[in-house]
Amino acid sequence: MPKYFVLMIAALCLGFSLAGAVPTRDADWGAQQKQFKIQQKRERNALKMQQKNIKQSWKHSRIPSVTRTASKHQMQRASRDMKQRQKDARQDMKDRHRALVEMQRASGQ
Repeated sequence: MPKYFVLMIAALCLGFSLAGAVPTRDADWGAQQKQFKIQQKRERNALKMQQKNIKQSWKHSRIPSVTRTASKHQMQRASRDMKQRQKDARQDMKDRHRALVEMQRASGQ
């Protein structure tokens, strides 16, 4: 009976220590996600500044309206493409995290 009691206490301590490790992984995931969002925001701001500078350069030069329209459309395409790439990258990151969590759950059981 005393051996059983000692084993139960050891199992509980082990269980609590493993349960405490899970938030650490989640905190790491949160930090990664935050860095990822910051990186994407920088990319968006860089593209906006680039497009703003292009439009600013048009003010003091004579550029045909056809060229301006084509450039505006190209900038819109670049914005749409970047948004879609970033959306796909966020979804991939979420999918990888979900797969990792499932794998950890499966190996823990």
